[in-house]
Amino acid sequence: MTDQEYMDRAEALLKAVELACDRINESTDADIDNQRVGGMVTLAFPNGSQIVINLQKPLHEVWMASRSGGYHYRFDGQQWMDTKGAGEFFAHLSREASAQAGQTLDFSS
Repeated sequence: MTDQEYMDRAEALLKAVELACDRINESTDADIDNQRVGGMVTLAFPNGSQIVINLQKPLHEVWMASRSGGYHYRFDGQQWMDTKGAGEFFAHLSREASAQAGQTLDFSS
């Protein structure tokens, strides 16, 4: 993957996270505050916990940090997959956000 292909796909991922937050906030009482600064999106939950998603340009990865730990994702040609087997990015984000929000949340792409 070229640097430009990575940036296009990674930016699309961050935008999808932002749009999913907007959709979730409109349809639930989760009240997730999402802030974007450059290549990083921070999701802040009412209980004070956070999930941070940021781009790792030199590695062509997207990293996610949540209460349960840190995860690295690479694009496999179809989707962003965890480099250590934790699964697809949006499914994993949904699980992590649900745990931190205390309710089922769907961050499908």
